[in-house]
Amino acid sequence: MKKISIIVPAYNEQDSLPFLYERLEKLINSIENYEFEILFVNDGSKDKTLDLIKEYREKDNRISYVDFSRNFGKETAMIAGLDYATGDAVILIDADLQDPPELIPEMIKYWEEGYDDVYAQRKSRKGETFLKKFTSKMYYRVLQSLTNVEIQKDTGDFRLLDRRCVNAIKKLRESQRCSKSIFSWIGYKKKAIFYDRDPRVAGKTKWNYRKLVNLAIDGITSFTTSPLRISTYIAIPTFMALFIYFIYVIAKCVITGEVIQAFQAIILLVLFFSGIQILLFGIVGEYLGRIFNETKNRPLYLVNEYNGKKETND
Repeated sequence: MKKISIIVPAYNEQDSLPFLYERLEKLINSIENYEFEILFVNDGSKDKTLDLIKEYREKDNRISYVDFSRNFGKETAMIAGLDYATGDAVILIDADLQDPPELIPEMIKYWEEGYDDVYAQRKSRKGETFLKKFTSKMYYRVLQSLTNVEIQKDTGDFRLLDRRCVNAIKKLRESQRCSKSIFSWIGYKKKAIFYDRDPRVAGKTKWNYRKLVNLAIDGITSFTTSPLRISTYIAIPTFMALFIYFIYVIAKCVITGEVIQAFQAIILLVLFFSGIQILLFGIVGEYLGRIFNETKNRPLYLVNEYNGKKETND
């Protein structure tokens, strides 16, 4: 009998967990010929999330949990779930029920047909603002333009991964993680299933625009070095523009005899090149910062306990 692990990262989700567990329990009870594990990763929650998970485990031996020593972020919670999952396949799903668990049987069906990565692709996104939808669309467009690897558009983390995908992702231990990029990078045989995304069932989103911008930067800089080439792309047209401008100034002085105000040209040129330098230094700084973080070689996370057993992190 094949085993499937359902990984649920959770941070302050006490309001949504009862609804999630009810739907997951009903679903997995209806699926025959498979063994299930529901693995919660408590990402340093400050509410009663961990207490609820422990209550579920007491009455359902299919429940497992990993409790972080503090909040490390959702990206880290997902890799921890992959580290501790014991199934032949894993399913990643958020605790807020924006992604319907009822799609899991269809994911399993395609997995049995030979697909390694069955991902849910959104047709619509209820409960999200126009700005968030627009920025998400532009992010995927920019990311795709910077890389030769095909990016799955309008997809989140809700997907089924075969064990060989899980083992591949576990080898990628960079600290600045963007799972959406990693899912695309590893390749393997993929299949999309389409659905309409629901609003959160309870609670508030943990993602503000600052965190989303940071995630977007991580996704671009961890997935491609193309931004480093911006200096080359900018330098060539810049020098061409300067050359044309130089010819224009000389020709104007010769033909009309009009004197160009030097201070105006100097101010414009200083501002222009200062802006370019700041942009390029910022890009280089992003990559240097990531090199700095990687060379520290710190563990991605620390575990307080796993299924009630205190971890020593030796």
